[in-house]
Amino acid sequence: MAEKRIVRAAAVQIAPDLDDGAKTLERVLNALNEAADKGAGFVVFPETLVPWYPYFSFVAPPVLTGAEHLRLYEHSVVVPGPVTEAVASVARRRGLVVVLGVNERDYGSLYNAQLIFDADGSLKLKRRKITPTYHERMIWGQGDGSGLRAVDTAVGRVGALACWEHYNPLARYSLMADHEEIHAAQFPGSMVGQIFADQMEVTIRHHALESGCFVVNATGWLTEEQIARIAPNEAMQKALRGGCNTAIVTPEGAHLVPPLTEGEGMLVADMDMALVLKRKRMMDSIGHYARPELLSLKLDDRPQVPLRRAASTQTPFEGSAPDEADDQASLDHSDGTADQRVAVLRGQARRA
Repeated sequence: MAEKRIVRAAAVQIAPDLDDGAKTLERVLNALNEAADKGAGFVVFPETLVPWYPYFSFVAPPVLTGAEHLRLYEHSVVVPGPVTEAVASVARRRGLVVVLGVNERDYGSLYNAQLIFDADGSLKLKRRKITPTYHERMIWGQGDGSGLRAVDTAVGRVGALACWEHYNPLARYSLMADHEEIHAAQFPGSMVGQIFADQMEVTIRHHALESGCFVVNATGWLTEEQIARIAPNEAMQKALRGGCNTAIVTPEGAHLVPPLTEGEGMLVADMDMALVLKRKRMMDSIGHYARPELLSLKLDDRPQVPLRRAASTQTPFEGSAPDEADDQASLDHSDGTADQRVAVLRGQARRA
């Protein structure tokens, strides 16, 4: 009989420091040590916790957000860099698998990034939110398909999505098809009101049921003082309350502990990984319950970059034809239609 495998998970509902990203990081490191002291091996933090979620963009018009946007740039995280080194050090020392949400700065752009650290301190995955939501599109760039995958860690196979990416069924399916066992969900929290928390409840429990995996969800928290600072107009302050639902959900859609909906805190619960197989025996969405000959997903998981350097040292002249390697790449990444293949082969014939 296989050895019983239990993973103790911690979901952290926490407020950032809105003045100093270094102080937010200090809060993260303290929470990691607290989780480890409680015996946790897997820890999830809220969406873009470091240095802070851009709540300002939700309550202020774009024309008034320039200064706060630039301040977010100043405190955002370069990957790899000092922030990732600090988190990796604690993960390695305490044997923790960590999922941390950060604002990633990549030269002139910011991205909503999810970082997965293994228990040996290695950074197993950096992924970016593929489509920022509503007000967020003024703050972050778009991610690509390279992060839509699960990774092997000391606690099992882990995947992650941020906030309303959970409303993209194909994004969720890409992780399901990559056999995630534990799903890290991250939301900002302290937004929109009770309806956001209610919708979150449905979303994370549905993903647990459909994917047959555990879901560990973490949401952020704002104090009343922080709310007043972000939105001096009292009429707008209600938009920054509620919307918290930190939770740990089984593959059968049940809460292991009551969700945390107010205040800061940490949920800790033991996940019996045998429940993954128990659920999938009944309903495996990407296995015996799938019909890939009827319905399947095509994922372009190549990193999208603005510049690709040719191997040749020669400078091509304007209007030059693609070489055979380009032809093969076109064939490899085409959907196999006759017209596409004929066009490529005609190009080869002309050059011959």
